[in-house]
Amino acid sequence: MLKKLCLFLFLIPTTGGWVCAQFVKEYRVAEKVGIEEVSLNFSSYKSETQVKRSVGMDPLLIHGHLLQANILPDFRSSTSNNSVIASLVHKNIESDNLGKSITSKLFSTSTGFDHSWDVGLTSSYVYDLDFNLGMGTADFDLAQLAVTALKIKSASTDVFIHYSTNTPNAVVMDTLLVTLNMGAVDLHQAQLTQAKKVIIEVNYGQINLNYGLPQSIKGQVIAAVGGGTIYLKLPPESSPVKIRMKTTPLCRTFLPDYLRAIGEDTFVTKGYSASDPRLLEFVLDVGVGSITVE
Repeated sequence: MLKKLCLFLFLIPTTGGWVCAQFVKEYRVAEKVGIEEVSLNFSSYKSETQVKRSVGMDPLLIHGHLLQANILPDFRSSTSNNSVIASLVHKNIESDNLGKSITSKLFSTSTGFDHSWDVGLTSSYVYDLDFNLGMGTADFDLAQLAVTALKIKSASTDVFIHYSTNTPNAVVMDTLLVTLNMGAVDLHQAQLTQAKKVIIEVNYGQINLNYGLPQSIKGQVIAAVGGGTIYLKLPPESSPVKIRMKTTPLCRTFLPDYLRAIGEDTFVTKGYSASDPRLLEFVLDVGVGSITVE
C-alpha cells in the first residue's frame, strides 16, 4: 500500500505537467471532388510553426499543441467552386484584454514559445499561403508542393524556408514575401522556389540567401536589413546574375573577385546577359552592418 501511495504522489506533478503541455487541437479540410486551390490565412501570436507536405489526401490538416486552454484558436473554412478559403487565428485573449501588444514581449527571458503548430499540405493542390506570426520560430519545407504565393509577417521570428528534396516548386511562384521586425530569415535552395519575385525585409537581424544553382526562370530578389547582415550565395559564375547594392558608410561589403562592375554599386557575373530569360536580379540594401556575397 505504501509503495502504491508513493508511486501515486510521484506521478501527480509529472502527469499534471504532461496534460498542460498536451492540450491538442486539430483542424481539417476534407478531400472533396473538384477542389484545386487552397488559400490559407494563418495567424498565431507565439508559437513554433512547421509547414510541410503530409501523406494524406486532405488539402489541409492543422495540428496544434497548446500550453493554455484559455487562449483559443478560431478556425474557419469555406468552399467556392474549385477553391477552399481557410483561416486560423490564434490570439492571446489575456493580452488583448489588457491592451498589451506582441512587441511588449520581445525582451522576455522565456526560452519557449508555449505553443506548436504543424500545418500539413499535399501535392494534389495549389496553395496561396499567408502567415502572420507574432513571436517564435517557423520552418517551411516546401518540397513536393505547388505554392503560388507565400507571405510571412512577424514581430520576432526566425524563419527557415527550404526543400527537403531537390524537386522544384510544382508551379511558378508569383511572390515570396517575408517581413520581420526582429529575427533571421534563411532561404535555402532558393532557386527551387521558382519565384518571379522575392522580397525579404528585416528591421534588425539577418538574411541568408542560398542560390547554389541557377534558377530556370527570370527572377528579382530584394533583400533589405536596417541593422544587421545579408549573406548571399550565388549560383556558378556562368549563371546570369546582376547585383545592385544600396548601402551607407556604416555598411561593409565583401564581394568575390569575378564580379564585374557595370555602374555605380552594380555588379554582374561572367554569364550575365540582360536578355537572358533566366536572369536573376538582386537588390541588396543594408543600413548598418554588412553584405557578404560568395
